[in-house]
Amino acid sequence: MTQTTQLYINGNYVPSSSGETFEVLNPFSGQVVGKAASASSADGKAAVDAAAKAFKTWEYSSHNDRRDVLLRAANLLESEKYRNKIVQCMAEEVAAPLYWSMFNVMGSANLLRTQAGVVERLKGEIFPSGTVPGAQVISQRRAMGVIFCIAPWNAPITLTVRAIASPLIAGNTLVLKPSESSPKSQSIIVELFEEAGLPAGVLNFLPMSREGAPALTAEIIGNLLVRNVNFTGSDRVGKIIAMEAAKHLKPCILELGGKAPAVVLNDANITEAAKGLVFGALANSGQICMSTERVIVQSGIAEQLISQVKGLCESIKAGDTTTDRTSQIGALFTESLAENVVGMIKEAQASGAEVILGDTNRKRSVLVPHLIRNVKPGMRVWDRESFGPVMVFAVVDTVDEAVDMANSSEYSLCASLWTSDVFAGQAIAFRIRAGCTSINGPTLHSEPADGLVGLGGASGYGRFHIENFTDRRSIIVHPPGRKYPPPFFT
Repeated sequence: MTQTTQLYINGNYVPSSSGETFEVLNPFSGQVVGKAASASSADGKAAVDAAAKAFKTWEYSSHNDRRDVLLRAANLLESEKYRNKIVQCMAEEVAAPLYWSMFNVMGSANLLRTQAGVVERLKGEIFPSGTVPGAQVISQRRAMGVIFCIAPWNAPITLTVRAIASPLIAGNTLVLKPSESSPKSQSIIVELFEEAGLPAGVLNFLPMSREGAPALTAEIIGNLLVRNVNFTGSDRVGKIIAMEAAKHLKPCILELGGKAPAVVLNDANITEAAKGLVFGALANSGQICMSTERVIVQSGIAEQLISQVKGLCESIKAGDTTTDRTSQIGALFTESLAENVVGMIKEAQASGAEVILGDTNRKRSVLVPHLIRNVKPGMRVWDRESFGPVMVFAVVDTVDEAVDMANSSEYSLCASLWTSDVFAGQAIAFRIRAGCTSINGPTLHSEPADGLVGLGGASGYGRFHIENFTDRRSIIVHPPGRKYPPPFFT
């Protein structure tokens, strides 16, 4: 019997008030692996109301109590009980290989501990008024209220934890919408926090069907009690979220797509760079917003680098990673996604690009690693995120050309730079327009304390920082006997 993932509202697991459910399919087999309740408009209102009610007490909970909840959640996440659940659910819902499930576990536990420590930044200041003699200004960062969090499927544990950890530690209450593709995996985080002692109503969970999500998402964003929205996903949906938030002049944090460039200079360690490029491009079959998709290499080492990258990729096996542990990369999320990636490669071929590895075919939703050279701006495989196991190469002569090529994109999430001169590399790295650039490390990296951020465009904007989920509020204490200008009083 197929298990149904329920809604979670005000501390209770409940079916949809409409009785509606939707099926969840395994991306490799296409088989039904679960069902989930599909939230209705009434459920959305109930979840927001529950969060608003819980905010009245959670906002005034002690910093120690909030920190302790996150720390207990981190410890539980690493327990055998939760590791096993996560591995099973991610294999069923998103065809995740074991290493990627464990990456989600370890990264999420680290993120929870980091955010637990961030509570110490919730401090204020007192200073004398600059306009009223004797008056005192008291300024504090205060929680906003109800935050609407929307987390995706590709790293369902890590990105769900990221969506909620910073708002929670700041004293906000949450309505969480999971992906319709991974509701059971993401519901594990709800169970985790319940066991960690999070009070009822602070976190509410609303799975939605693909058909029902647009209208209900807009309705929740428009609810007067919702103060902020955070979304991780595609730039296409991010634009819709931003427009809905703009209708109500509500702030939103958007972490969207990536087309990460890796710049490899003539003095780079070629062996280390090749390993970093392959890991950055192929982890989770390239289905990560930080995936290395564009390699800009100086001409002096281009042939050596491409040869080493090709050799490493030729040893990588693609297949059903959930049943075959010898496969390092698995199925893309849907057959239509795989077909889109193949289409991008064939379009580039027709425009003069050379496929140096890969057969431009797919087996259902499985695609082998593809390496393409002579790719340039204007080709879709250069301009748009592929979300597949694809790496493209452009060869340049100078550092200036390399920087210009790296910046020839509407994406601005992350990048990497490979060089033996780390001091000079820092100056070059800051010329690359990316929220985070790793020197001699893969693009696939994010610091828990700093967060991942796009600088606008197709990568979105805003960090998952405590400052973005709090309002700086001030009160001014006026002294007795304040004098007012005439002619009001004499």
